[in-house]
Amino acid sequence: MIGINLVDDEALIRAGLAALIDAEPDMEVTGQAADGSEVPDLVRRTRPDLVLMDVRMPHLDGIQATRTLHTTLTDPPRVIVLTTFDNDDHVWDALRAGAVGFLLKRTPPEDILAALRIAHRGQTLLFPTALRHLAATRPAAPTPAARAVATLTERESQTLTLMAQGMTNAEIADRLFLGVQTVKTHVSNTLTKLGARDRTQAVIAAYDAGLIRPNTGP
Repeated sequence: MIGINLVDDEALIRAGLAALIDAEPDMEVTGQAADGSEVPDLVRRTRPDLVLMDVRMPHLDGIQATRTLHTTLTDPPRVIVLTTFDNDDHVWDALRAGAVGFLLKRTPPEDILAALRIAHRGQTLLFPTALRHLAATRPAAPTPAARAVATLTERESQTLTLMAQGMTNAEIADRLFLGVQTVKTHVSNTLTKLGARDRTQAVIAAYDAGLIRPNTGP
């Protein structure tokens, strides 16, 4: 059973998501909150697998709440942020803070459920076009992970660039004429060098470092 916490200052949004999730045989809402300030205590009490959280809230937003989870918990749940606008620059900061992906509030119900299952499996919710649009509004940032991009080998940089295009390990292997296990090694080494928890964090670092430019790509 996938346990999910819902965090949104709009009760109607929470109610709709709760009805959607609780109707699924493999999911349940384990807790709800109306503000990011409630999230750390809620997560400690309910121990969810995922947190589906609004990126904008009146007191403590989803960015800081995500950052707090990742700095105070040894094994934080995976966070997916919700936004009303696909060009919301708050989303980029939430991804940088540790969110594994984002969803628009107008996303069809079946796609929301699919995204939750993908995140629960440990996979990353990468939307290459959406990330490029977000990156286009953000200047490169000298974060520790971005600075570490310079330590990547040429093959690791190539792998990271293809990861940013949303390619799977098998697709990257085909593109670079490598074995899948070799690609897995490159991905693992890349994440380690960047201090990235997952592929999303690595891709954000690549944009921040200027390795990938938002006006290029598929």
